[in-house]
Amino acid sequence: MPSTPYFKKKDTPLYTLAFYNLENLFDTVDDPQTLDDDFLPESEKHWNQERYKKKLFKLGTVISNIGFRETGRAPILLGVAEVENKKVLDDLIQTKHLKHKGYDIVHYDSPDERGIDVGLLYQKEHFTVTRSESVTVDVNNPNGERDYTRDILWVTGQLHDEEIHVLVNHWPSRRDGAESTAYKRVAAAEKNRELITQITDANPDAKIIIMGDFNDDPISESIQHLVQNDLYNPMERLHTRYRGTLSYKGQWNLFDQVIFSHNFHQYKKGAHSFAHANIFDDAFLKVYKGRYKGTPFRTYAGRRYKGGFSDHFPVAIQLKWNQ
Repeated sequence: MPSTPYFKKKDTPLYTLAFYNLENLFDTVDDPQTLDDDFLPESEKHWNQERYKKKLFKLGTVISNIGFRETGRAPILLGVAEVENKKVLDDLIQTKHLKHKGYDIVHYDSPDERGIDVGLLYQKEHFTVTRSESVTVDVNNPNGERDYTRDILWVTGQLHDEEIHVLVNHWPSRRDGAESTAYKRVAAAEKNRELITQITDANPDAKIIIMGDFNDDPISESIQHLVQNDLYNPMERLHTRYRGTLSYKGQWNLFDQVIFSHNFHQYKKGAHSFAHANIFDDAFLKVYKGRYKGTPFRTYAGRRYKGGFSDHFPVAIQLKWNQ
């Protein structure tokens, strides 16, 4: 694991926007309103302060390195998933590699039964929040009961004097089977489409970025429904049988994606344009030997503590600021 980020001068006009599923970033305090019992000191996982602090430090190291090789700086915007509350994000941005980066947080509690939410970290030097909202995704289980999934985080702000809209997502899981739960992710895509329509009705030239753990691959029905003709998904070309953001039963998936409106392909002075996209899957983030060699080095495998980073790799895009 690198102790310091890669060296590069900071005079580049490139800036990183990224997304990272932090794999159950829970504190060690019992929240009686959520199902957080697995992440308490007395649980079978023995989730204690030492392990919590170690995970925070490791995640901070990863985040500080995302896009650094290309831009010379940490991400100026970072969407996150699987965080228990705002406190864990406050603790995260105070870790060694992040505390001097000038990060602030947008976070709302979601109705998810486990208490996991999405959030947005942003560098105040580069991004100013003008409004934010937590948007409910209404989904029912086959028996008609509501599935309390994560809300969509909608943040509007000024990125270097240019207005952008960011939608941070964590769509319903495949836990009960990919096919039987696919309709839930299509519903989440439809809710995003409603927000896109709302944004573009107010401003047809609005710049929109949609990021998250979609629990579906770029070619899945839900993602195709989301993208349609007005968005571009640079992650589609990155997904191969040899590469993705998470591995399940020997197969790579690319559930973590950053998608954006086509106007990021246009060059305009004073605006941002798309440069490139990638999965941040450097060697230090991977299991280095054995059966799972090359896959994400995770914190837990079931109830077994591994002491890694996350079961997902981060994804990132670089934007060029055309000054």
